[in-house]
Amino acid sequence: MTTLAHRQPWRLGPRGERWFDATLATALLLPALAIPFTDAGWAGFGLAVAQLVPLFWRRHHAVLAYAVVATASAAQAVLLDTPLWSQVAFPVAVYSVARFASTGRGLAALGVGLCGAVVAAIRWVLGFGGDLEADPVVAYTTTIATIVVSAWALGALARTRRAYVDALVERSEQIRRDAEQQVALAAADERARIAREMHDVVAHGLSTIVVQADGARYAAPQDPTVAADALATISATGREALVEMRRMLGLLRSEDPTGTRPQPGLADLAGLVAGDHVAATLPSPASGVPDGVALTTYRVVQEALTNVRRHAGPDAHARVEVAVGDAVTVLVEDDGRGASAPADGRGLGLLGMRERVTAHGGTLEAGPRPGGGWRVAARMPL
Repeated sequence: MTTLAHRQPWRLGPRGERWFDATLATALLLPALAIPFTDAGWAGFGLAVAQLVPLFWRRHHAVLAYAVVATASAAQAVLLDTPLWSQVAFPVAVYSVARFASTGRGLAALGVGLCGAVVAAIRWVLGFGGDLEADPVVAYTTTIATIVVSAWALGALARTRRAYVDALVERSEQIRRDAEQQVALAAADERARIAREMHDVVAHGLSTIVVQADGARYAAPQDPTVAADALATISATGREALVEMRRMLGLLRSEDPTGTRPQPGLADLAGLVAGDHVAATLPSPASGVPDGVALTTYRVVQEALTNVRRHAGPDAHARVEVAVGDAVTVLVEDDGRGASAPADGRGLGLLGMRERVTAHGGTLEAGPRPGGGWRVAARMPL
């Protein structure tokens, strides 16, 4: 995913920043080497060094560097009455405070700079042998103050822009993290859905095969034809399970969300409840039930009948009632062993049924039936 962090404006790295500051301070310091040969003499050279050298650390110690530069500039106003080349360090220091320090410290540096502009203007007018009149003082003060204010404004603007870009980068990173979290949640939901489908298909088919195989094994010595019928049922059930498994794999491989075949629904309930020990009352397949609710109805009946075959006992009878009104109601109950049955596998199936029904705003109840057996009741509003 492309983020603002990959498109943000070009920036110097930490090493580049150090080289830039060293180059700037050195470039400003080199012309100061000629100051001892001017009227300012060695005193002027010392002041120039004190003003320019702190610029090497202006980025990471902006306030301290500014304090040294301002002190040296104040000393210049006392010791010399003419300007020095090194005074260019003052607006650079003001910019650095406005750029790298807090807003309050930047405003304090600006205030000191404006006061210094007045003092420097007076010293320059007197140093150049002029009379202390308003016009030259105002002219010098305006020029110096404009430079100081410009340096402060550029620094404050750069700091504000940096904070804005950092906020955008942080926001884009948060959006990326949220998107990744949503993808992970969607993947987890999809895995849970596939697990429910696999459980419903495999558990139903295998439980039928196991029941028929056990019956055939016990009945074969007395009546081989029963074993033949059981083997036929096993074969049909196995084929049906393979067909459903292939359909599910087709759904996973297909880019078409409808898959290779329609999902089972109300029209498929008749084949699901076929059997000598199941009494069923089913609605019309053309009842206008949404596909998702119809699939959930099918899976609830399928899982409930699977549990009947696995836990209720060989002689248990089941009753299935599915009705469609302002809601789809499902009732599956048996007269088998009920709560005394082994719990292996039942918990996962019930959890899957409850998740499916809850996803459609419905409710599901499962538990022992009065008078014996087990009862599963679900209701999904339309």
